Amino acid sequence: MTSSPNCSLRATLAENLRLLRKARQYSQEELADRCGLHRTYIGSVERQERNVSLSTLEALAVSLEVSVVELLTPRKDHDGKASN
Repeated sequence: MTSSPNCSLRATLAENLRLLRKARQYSQEELADRCGLHRTYIGSVERQERNVSLSTLEALAVSLEVSVVELLTPRKDHDGKASN
């Protein structure tokens, strides 16, 4: 069974959000404060429990200093394959 596009996109966002947040050494609470969100909301996005709005996606991207496209693009592993 393959995952639906929606599920795959949520997985990509969750992975990228977690990696970028940790790379900047932000806690979930600090990122949430920067975005005007609640810490539990950030956690639920990272666990793929939420579909985010476009405005939330933009707030996350701005706070992490990346583009929305970068948040939604699957990362490549060392072999050049998408990790999601």
